[in-house]
Amino acid sequence: MTVTTDSVRSALEQGPEHGKVESHLHPAGSFDVADHEVPTGREEIWRFTPLKRLRGLHADAEFMPSATSCTWNTPEGVRVEGVSGDEARGLRGISGLVPNTRWAARVLAEVPSSLLIDVPADTEVAEPIVVELDGTDVAVTEAGHVAMRFGAHSKAVVVLNHTGSSSIAAVVEIAVGDGADVTVVSLQDWADDAVHLSHHQARVGRDATYKHAAISFGGDLVRMDANVTYDGPGGSAELLGLYFADAGQHIEHRIFADHTAPRTKSHAVYKGALQGEKAHTVWVGNVLIRKVAEGIETYEENRNLVLTDGCQADSIPNLEIETGEIEGAGHASATARFDDNQLFYLQSRGVSEAEAQRLVVHGFFNDLIRQVGVPSIEDRLLTTVEAELAKNVLKDVGSLAAFGSDD
Repeated sequence: MTVTTDSVRSALEQGPEHGKVESHLHPAGSFDVADHEVPTGREEIWRFTPLKRLRGLHADAEFMPSATSCTWNTPEGVRVEGVSGDEARGLRGISGLVPNTRWAARVLAEVPSSLLIDVPADTEVAEPIVVELDGTDVAVTEAGHVAMRFGAHSKAVVVLNHTGSSSIAAVVEIAVGDGADVTVVSLQDWADDAVHLSHHQARVGRDATYKHAAISFGGDLVRMDANVTYDGPGGSAELLGLYFADAGQHIEHRIFADHTAPRTKSHAVYKGALQGEKAHTVWVGNVLIRKVAEGIETYEENRNLVLTDGCQADSIPNLEIETGEIEGAGHASATARFDDNQLFYLQSRGVSEAEAQRLVVHGFFNDLIRQVGVPSIEDRLLTTVEAELAKNVLKDVGSLAAFGSDD
């Protein structure tokens, strides 16, 4: 747990209207690109990220014309379209985001258009809004901005599906109206050469419910920030994450739950598995409870399962508390190999070693997968976990058909 100093407390009391940082773990925000220096890797928020593999996206790489196709469905009553000009500029910051990185400030300043997903008040969308982003040229460094606006008491599910080869920096802003019920799922199922730098920022209204699921399997380097603030009392945020890193992959997930209103809730659960030489995952969970945020509840949890030698999992939970008047706050983090007791139990009942390992991994992920709440995505994730296991744990077993796909 991190306890703030008097100087940090002074900064906190200034509040977000001053554009300053709400946490010592987050640099001061500014829309002006010149206010942000190019990272060197020595900064706290960059120390785990291999900057040389970002292809300049974190610095000043040219944002070229997009080589990533973007298609979507448009359920009845919903507006989904690309916008530009004054309308696009008016969407910058709808989530309350004030960029704390150079690359995010560049995206907001330089990208001329936005993909707008607009769900009117009191609208319940019967089917998921699915946006397909398919990269076609990893040599093209590009950027994008997505704005999601959900009216009061609306209900919707949005899925962002990333595939193909791309080098992309993306800012996704989410404004959740009072009493709305919103789920946003972001799947990073890139080709092995892709680089994806993303920042998801949500502002949750009074008595609203927000679920964000970040799921990363593919890509050479994926780094995602999933942040949330609150616009009024009673808001609730559930931050879920699932990742599976193979040899040489770097997958980094960061969350920041900023409790800016009383009687708000946040619950974060991220689980990851690693296999193969130099597979590297990073999870950083930051929770800030401001002085005004009395009566809040928060809990964050990260679990990592190391399947082979040569992997590295970094897991860092941080909790900053500025008021003693809270309902509850805590965190947990663990990184381990296969549980020998579980494997012994299964093998003692005639299950082969490889099949026992497969069952343990599926059991590790299954409860989290079921929390995503989108059946088509859940089924896809179970299949993807099986495919990932085939690369190492099951590679000497032969045909996967012998194992089936059921738990």
